[in-house]
Amino acid sequence: MGSNDSISRRSLLALAAAPLLVGADTKKLPIGLELYSVRGELKKDLPGTVAAVAKMGYQCVEFYAPYFDWTTDYAKQVRSQMDDLGLKCYSTHNGPVSFTGDGLAKAIELNHILGSYYVIMASAGRTTTLDDWKRVASTLNQANAVMKKNGLHAGYHNHAVEWKPLDGQKPLELLASSTDKSVVMQFDVGTCIETGNDPVAWINANPGRIKSLHLKDWNAEKGYRVLFGEGDGQWLKIFAAAERVGGAEYYLIEQEGSEFPEMETAQKCLETYRKIRA
Repeated sequence: MGSNDSISRRSLLALAAAPLLVGADTKKLPIGLELYSVRGELKKDLPGTVAAVAKMGYQCVEFYAPYFDWTTDYAKQVRSQMDDLGLKCYSTHNGPVSFTGDGLAKAIELNHILGSYYVIMASAGRTTTLDDWKRVASTLNQANAVMKKNGLHAGYHNHAVEWKPLDGQKPLELLASSTDKSVVMQFDVGTCIETGNDPVAWINANPGRIKSLHLKDWNAEKGYRVLFGEGDGQWLKIFAAAERVGGAEYYLIEQEGSEFPEMETAQKCLETYRKIRA
């Protein structure tokens, strides 16, 4: 598949099923960029943007939902470029279409080509009741069962809505308790902070399931437009919990926007991350 045509399917599945960083120094976990952060540039020039992100020093990227419209040939071109740049793609962001029927089959194929391990649901569609969220959990479980047979795992990315109680229960807690333990709970830190919840407490409540975190910051003055490290996030405590309890394998900077152009914003956030992790 892609640049790995010589690898047997059995070898590919074994590789994808294995933990990413067994025995790794957690202070050296890969730092990546959720490419939604540079969505304007990506739409204009995907190869050029990916190359520029790699040049900054990012080690991995996460493609967001429009990747699902790619052909397999185009996905192979993207993978080839990433291989040349030494860049990884451990996960992708997806809409509900990627978790059922033909959409599930296509998501599996594209993620295999990209070398991803995790197919993350980043939008659950219309959800207004707890029964709606129970259906989302069921969809994740069913998709995950198929993905596991293909060396992948399903996951879920939280936004602010999942933190807001419905009939006394937070949808995010329902999703965590109603899905298989191998379904990844990708943690968007900024939305947790905005809604007044405790990031460390959430990580500790879900040991081994927080495989990746979106390092999005927030404060009351600028909202999500504050740069990473300049908001209310207690990042050293968050990193410690993520690595000791959460099972973190890689981090992803995500920026909704800032006072600076997209690429400069991505560069500034990476520089701050390196200072914090020094």
